[in-house]
Amino acid sequence: MKKYAYLFLGTITFALGTLGIVLPLLPTTVFYLLTGFFWYRSSPKLNAKLIKLPAYQRYVTPFLEKRMSPRSKWRMFGMMGLVFLISALLIEHHLIRILLGVIYFSLVVGLSWYLKKRPTTKSEK
Repeated sequence: MKKYAYLFLGTITFALGTLGIVLPLLPTTVFYLLTGFFWYRSSPKLNAKLIKLPAYQRYVTPFLEKRMSPRSKWRMFGMMGLVFLISALLIEHHLIRILLGVIYFSLVVGLSWYLKKRPTTKSEK
């Protein structure tokens, strides 16, 4: 039963990640990482096929290998900021707005630190 739940969740996150390629508000990388997590636990064959997909190679592999261009980093932080800003505008509670700001700031600092460990790709500078 657990295997089928992982398979189902992986399929949903794969669909959302694929939609994220054309819809800028959906984070492709995050959904593909979740897909890999779920499919690895349900079907290693599906996970192997996922890893070979060109979209996975384009969006996830550079992030995992810490080889993102400065433009890609700014785009990632910008899209995250836009999503957090929209969420903060839709919520009327000031405490939750502050919490969203703290979470966004923490993500920017944490991801910047994580991605700073290795240089960016030379071809994309």
